[in-house]
Amino acid sequence: MTEIKSPKQYDLEDRTLAFAKRVRTFVKKLPRTAGNIEDGKQLVRTSGSVGANYIEANEALSKKDFVMRAKICRKESKESRYWLRLIDTRNDSQQEAEQKDLEREATELMNIFDAILRKSK
Repeated sequence: MTEIKSPKQYDLEDRTLAFAKRVRTFVKKLPRTAGNIEDGKQLVRTSGSVGANYIEANEALSKKDFVMRAKICRKESKESRYWLRLIDTRNDSQQEAEQKDLEREATELMNIFDAILRKSK
């Protein structure tokens, strides 16, 4: 029997990569304030770390190693959301919309990694 796939089904490696790329595009368009420069650097690091640690989790040598990497993914997703909330868009409606969408994606990634961790116990 063939399985019907949802059109919105994602490979998590691809999804975390897309998140990191979207964050980089978002940061490039931000107003260049001292706060945004520092917060943007942190945001770029944490958003990229989500996917990098997921790749590491997939190559884990043990279940314990996998769980640890998945926890790091969840933590980095949560940190990304934090840095996104600190960014100043200067009331630019397009940037605010992208910021909210990226916050939603970070939250969804957090929830996905939380579910993975619950199922890994």
